Amino acid sequence: AFVFLPLTVIVLKIHLIKDKDGIDDYLAKNIKGLSKQEAAANRNSYKKNICIDMLRQGYHKSFSELFTLIQKWNALREAAGPGSAIWQRESLEEQPDKLDQLYHFLTGAEAAQRAGHYEEMYDNQLNLAYCFNDPEDKWLSNYFYEQCFNTAQLVKIDGGKREAQAHANMGLICEEQGHVMKAAEHFEAFYQLTEGLTWKDETGHTYNSLACEHLWRIYTLLADKMLENKEHQQAIKTLIKALKMAKEGGDMKMEGEAAYCLSLAYNFAGEQQTALSVSLGKVAETTEYLGEFMKAAENAHLSQSLVDACVLLGNIYNERGKYNEAFEYFSRASEAAKTLNNLPLVEETKTYYGIAKAHKLMVAFNSRIEAEDPVSLKYLLAWKENRSDMCTDPLTVDNIYQ
Repeated sequence: AFVFLPLTVIVLKIHLIKDKDGIDDYLAKNIKGLSKQEAAANRNSYKKNICIDMLRQGYHKSFSELFTLIQKWNALREAAGPGSAIWQRESLEEQPDKLDQLYHFLTGAEAAQRAGHYEEMYDNQLNLAYCFNDPEDKWLSNYFYEQCFNTAQLVKIDGGKREAQAHANMGLICEEQGHVMKAAEHFEAFYQLTEGLTWKDETGHTYNSLACEHLWRIYTLLADKMLENKEHQQAIKTLIKALKMAKEGGDMKMEGEAAYCLSLAYNFAGEQQTALSVSLGKVAETTEYLGEFMKAAENAHLSQSLVDACVLLGNIYNERGKYNEAFEYFSRASEAAKTLNNLPLVEETKTYYGIAKAHKLMVAFNSRIEAEDPVSLKYLLAWKENRSDMCTDPLTVDNIYQ
C-alpha cells in the first residue's frame, strides 16, 4: 500500500535533499504512479524534456541541430542588444509551440534520412521553413530553406520537382540579401528544370511561368546596375534576355515593362531608332505600362523618369502618325525638363516639341491643300498672314476678307 504524505511535508523534505537524482527518487516513491523519469520531467524545463526525449529515442542529429539553433538564437539576441525586436521576444527555448514544431519535423527528417526517403526528409525541412515566417524568425526560415536545397540534390524519384522548388527559394533568399548574380544562377536552374513541364504552385501558376517572372525581374535588376556603370551594350544584352523571359511568361504587363526598359537602354546607348522599333513592336503593352509609369513618376516627383517616359511615348505616337498625342507628350516632357535645371535636356525636349507641333500643323495644312476650294484657300492665306495655328472657324476667315 502507498503511504500519502501531506504536500507540505513532501516539499519540506525535497528542500532538504540537495541531489537532483535524490529528489526524483523521493518523488517517485511518495507520489502514486510517478516514475523517476516522470518526476524529472515535472522538474525540468520544456526544452530539456524535449532534448532528453530526442536522445532517448536515438535522434542525436536532431538534438544537436536543436541545441545549435537555440545557441544561435541567443547569440543573435545578445548581438542585437536591449531595445531590439528580438530582445523583446522570448528566447526560442521559452516558446513551447516552436519547440514542438522543431521536435516534430527535425525527428521526422532524421527518421526519413535513416530510411533513405529523402523526399520525406525534404518535406519535413520545408515545413519547418514555413513555420518560421515572422520577420524576426527570417534567419530560421532561411536556414531550413538551405537545408532543403542540400536535401533536394539527393531526391531522385520526383523528376527534379523538389530541386526546382529549392532553387527558386534559394534565388529569392539571395535576391533579398542583395546577391543578385547568385540569385540569377538559382533562377536559371529553376527555369531549366521546369522548361516544358506543367508543375504548378498552390496558386495555380506553373513553375516555368514563375521562373520566367523571376528571371525577367533579376535580369532587369542586373541591367540597372550596368546602366549605372555606363555598360550600355552589356545592359542591352541582359535586357534582351529579360524581354525573352517576359514573353515566355505570358504576362502582357511584364512584357510591356520589359520592352520599355530595353528601349531606354538603347536610347541611353545613342541608338534612338532601335529604341523606337522595340517600343513599336509591342505598342499596346508598352504604352499601357508607360502610362502607369508616368503616373508613378509624377506622384513621386521623379522628373527625369517622367521626361524619359514622355519622350518615348511621344516618339511612339509620332511614328504612328498620331500627332496630337505626340504633341501632348512632348509638351509634358518639355515642362518636366524645365524643373531639372538641365539646359541641354530642355533644348532637346523643345526640339521634340517643335517637331510634334509642325507635324500636327502639317495635317491641317495638307487637308486644306488637298481640298482645292475657296474656303480652304482663305484658311491658308489667313494662316500665312499671322502664322498661328490653323483656324477652325470658317466665319473667322470670312470676316478677315470682308
